Amino acid sequence: MSRICELTGKRPIKGHHIWRSGKAKKKGGIGTHVTAMTKRRFFPNLQRVKAVVNGEVRYIRVAVTAIKKGLVIKPARRTWKKPEATGKKPEAKAVKVAKVAKVAKVTKAGKASK
Repeated sequence: MSRICELTGKRPIKGHHIWRSGKAKKKGGIGTHVTAMTKRRFFPNLQRVKAVVNGEVRYIRVAVTAIKKGLVIKPARRTWKKPEATGKKPEAKAVKVAKVAKVAKVTKAGKASK
């Protein structure tokens, strides 16, 4: 996977790690000298973020600077509650009520016989 920000296009850049030797003049030395330079890469600070892209929610890899600038539109928080059912069958309620009524009759009959 490439290390490129999907919004800003930031990518790794080349640089050097500079090796120095000696003591700084401020600290009483004769100065520092560069002894070696090795190649290195500077990577952007990419984060995997859920975002709304073209009307759908998906994960994208984005630089933190893009998040701070407000370029990322985060989706609304998900609620796990079931939605209220508007079109329930009235028969289902009638069956439940009938079962409850039967249980009530049995308990009353049981009490009356004792």
